[in-house]
Amino acid sequence: MSENQNLLAEQRRSLILDEVRRRGGVRVNELTRKLGVSDMTVRRDLDALARQGVLEKVHGGAVPVVEASTHEPGFEAKSGLEQTAKEDIARAAAGLVTPGSAIALSGGTTTFALAHHLLDVPDLTVVTNSVRVADVFHAAQRTSGPRQGAATVVLTGGVRTPSDSLVGPVADQAIATLHFDLLFLGVHGISPQAGLSTPNLAEAETNRRLVHSARRVVVVADHTKWGVVGLSSFATLEQVDTLVTDAGLPADARAEISDHLRELVVAGDSVPATDD
Repeated sequence: MSENQNLLAEQRRSLILDEVRRRGGVRVNELTRKLGVSDMTVRRDLDALARQGVLEKVHGGAVPVVEASTHEPGFEAKSGLEQTAKEDIARAAAGLVTPGSAIALSGGTTTFALAHHLLDVPDLTVVTNSVRVADVFHAAQRTSGPRQGAATVVLTGGVRTPSDSLVGPVADQAIATLHFDLLFLGVHGISPQAGLSTPNLAEAETNRRLVHSARRVVVVADHTKWGVVGLSSFATLEQVDTLVTDAGLPADARAEISDHLRELVVAGDSVPATDD
């Protein structure tokens, strides 16, 4: 991290969280020097991150929160994290969509961001098990009224999870009868050993159905998801066609991912994407 007094709060907090996770803990005085801000500013940032549940404050600094593999944060808790990265990823992912396609969007805050970028793509059929994603399209239609080329949205039904996804037998049965040109999949964790994983067993099964029904699978995940393993794996990396991530993903992780995937898209990065 470089010293910069003009960093936005979101940028500072992202840098702080990365440092905490990388080093296993940081001290306030270290962060004030690295970020070039006051002690009070750092403490406010740590308070905000602690309220989001992503780190734990200790005397003089902060340490990572050690989460159980079954821990599932709510949508609101996740929506405040890595906002710039998610926006970059969403913008890049939207460029993969062809007008007139049948696409699926899973639950998650990154797919929620992506939905906003798809509003102007004409003649889409959008299947989703995310209440939040469906609301994006419905709200746009309520605001602008009926218009030619507006997306047709299919909400699967099912049991609602803490992340506002619909899962379970009802969702699984609906998805099993459908076929998508493109699936955009948000994930809790991604790693070479565990593949794609989630803390929710029912969500894992619904995600398996989504993957099985898609001609092309695109995972949208910011760099903090790398190395995270949830309770249940639902796909291997070899089942993923494209990973769209952000520039925070380290070089060694990029190289490792490229050994498993056909395409790696790094949004907001000057380094060309890897395409095997």
